[in-house]
Amino acid sequence: MLRTSVALSARGYGELRYTPTNLLLNAIRTRRGLKWGIPAMLLAMPYLYAAAICTTIINDGGPGWLYLLVLLFVWNALKFLWIGPVSLVQLAHVRAQERRAHKQPT
Repeated sequence: MLRTSVALSARGYGELRYTPTNLLLNAIRTRRGLKWGIPAMLLAMPYLYAAAICTTIINDGGPGWLYLLVLLFVWNALKFLWIGPVSLVQLAHVRAQERRAHKQPT
């Protein structure tokens, strides 16, 4: 069961690696992009708003397949909310490494 789960997860990552949100998050994880982690958190708001709209449509008698969109919107919002603190920690780590490398005599 675990082997199947890991295999599906790896295949899913391989297929979804080129989605726009994953490309943007990969760009933020670079050295030049780390400073954009906090502003990228603002992108979570439109995703949460879209999820709220879909939920309202479902509650008013809309089709049930919209739950898939709600799941997608909430997942993307959580990814963008998470990248802010992660990028700050990574930026602090990179700057500390750069500072240490600059102070070391050659």
